[in-house]
Parts: sequence; structure tokens; C-alpha cells
Amino acid sequence: MQSLLETVRAARRQRDHLLLRLGHEDLDFVVQFVLSSGSLKEMAQLYGVSYPTIRATLDRVIENLRSCLAGNPPDAMTELLAKLVERGEIEPGTARSIRAVYRSTLERMQTAEEARE
Repeated sequence: MQSLLETVRAARRQRDHLLLRLGHEDLDFVVQFVLSSGSLKEMAQLYGVSYPTIRATLDRVIENLRSCLAGNPPDAMTELLAKLVERGEIEPGTARSIRAVYRSTLERMQTAEEARE
């Protein structure tokens, strides 16, 4: 299994850097995050949102990066929940609970499907 550093180096050689697999919105967030020295408090002020909301955004970007590393497409449910949190329509804890139930349901469905084969 390749390490993260090996994966990033391989992507660079292919001129397909891992970060370039992110959407523009996520790339903009990463740039602002680096420019703010990783301060979530500063990011929340910059975006005009609460700390939990900016934390949820960072969690979504991290999840997208992990998906890219694994070669998987972004998880549509995670994307939807993250955007709902970013807009303040649901709380981060609620989104985490929904995502956990969703993933658990997917795992059970996959297990059942494998058992039928």
C-alpha cells in the first residue's frame, strides 16, 4: 500500500496533483486556510460563519481529499450534509449522526448483497 507521500509524488509526476482533484470551492478553501495559517477562528471570521460551521467545512474538504487518495468519487451524502451545515440548516452533530446511519445502512446492504452472491 502506498504512503500518502508516495501517492502525492506519483500524482505530481503525472501532473495530476491530488489537490487539483478537488472542486474550485474546496481549492479556494484550502488556499484561504493556508493563508490564515490554519486558524479556524480566522477562517470563520473571513467567511462570516460560526466556528462549528467552518470546522464542518474543513471536515468535508478532508473527507474529499481522503476520497481522492483512495481513488473514490466524493460521497454525495457527505457533500449534501456538509452543505446543509455550512448554510446553517442543520447542526454538525446532526449531520454526523445522519452520516453514521447512512454509512451503517450502506454497509449492511453491501453485506446482504455479498451474502446473496
